[in-house]
Amino acid sequence: MKRGDPPEPTPDPPTAPADRPKRRARYAGPHPRAYHEKYKELNAERYAADVQKVLAAGKTPAGTHRAVMVEEVLRWLAPQPGQVAIDCTLGFGGHARAILERIVPGGRLIGLDVDALELPRTEARLRAAGFDAAVCAVHPGNFAGLPKALAEEGLEAADLILADLGVSSMQLDNPARGFSYKARGPLDMRMNPSRGVPASDVLKQLSVDRLAQFLDEYADEPDADLIARLLTAQPVETTGELARIVRAGVTSAHPRMPAQEVEASIRRTFQALRIIVNDELAALDAWLRHVPFCLRPGGRVLCLAFHSGEDRRVKKAFQAGHRAGIYAAVADEVVRPSPEEVRANPRAASAKLRWAVRGTT
Repeated sequence: MKRGDPPEPTPDPPTAPADRPKRRARYAGPHPRAYHEKYKELNAERYAADVQKVLAAGKTPAGTHRAVMVEEVLRWLAPQPGQVAIDCTLGFGGHARAILERIVPGGRLIGLDVDALELPRTEARLRAAGFDAAVCAVHPGNFAGLPKALAEEGLEAADLILADLGVSSMQLDNPARGFSYKARGPLDMRMNPSRGVPASDVLKQLSVDRLAQFLDEYADEPDADLIARLLTAQPVETTGELARIVRAGVTSAHPRMPAQEVEASIRRTFQALRIIVNDELAALDAWLRHVPFCLRPGGRVLCLAFHSGEDRRVKKAFQAGHRAGIYAAVADEVVRPSPEEVRANPRAASAKLRWAVRGTT
């Protein structure tokens, strides 16, 4: 090229073939923080060894759930071949699978769950484990619909009934569900995202006094009045916003309060809101009314609760049924998870198990 000549055009960089596969995102270290980055945990069948490492560390792999107190559930339900069992809160299917393994051959299990997102996945896991529709029937819906599920299966009563009132890890860990402030997400909290209104809208509808009452009754929150004023004074659209507002308010009111106690107030607030959004205690009351009449004589019912409001209701209902002669026996004391289980699965720590046996007349 001579001096004064225009510069030659720079060639365009080579383009990748249109059919070249897109490179998969790198795994963000051994313990990625974001839920969507944990593709190994979310694909347990393909990355079984990696999932075992997470379990060995005492953690729950993303997208899964570790059933609580399985040994105790089996001990007090005492499932036998040929029996009919109902798992009223199917969840990830851990309790259901353990029961199914003991009631076959000849037995049947009916599983209910209100979570429209997780229910199909759990049904697929149970089918893959060898439990077809003749052995394991799956029904969408709240556990308050227990009598309806029995009727649809052509049954009047069952031998065994189980309800696990805890929130599944699949719900807690997914930021899009809005059950936890571990990661920022929409303040939703609906067990069935296609029904009802999210927690962000519920807060806009509640008065200060009503919200304070719920925080006190559903979560035993000592700063219920303060938190209620803060959360009704402004729109709260995300889990991060709610955590920030509660943390700042409680810290300002109690400058010397340890950080772990402040965080406990945030967790209790989330718990109370979840109960409100899903009307959980009303559903539990309905279930407790129906249960005795859905059990065969000598049948057993077992309930796992995770906070005092639930446990009080279960205890009083079982005791009232015992006094009335409906139940032949009830748990004298609450059954708690073993220290070994709590170390392996910290989310089991607050579990409380109660059982009752239907009278024979």
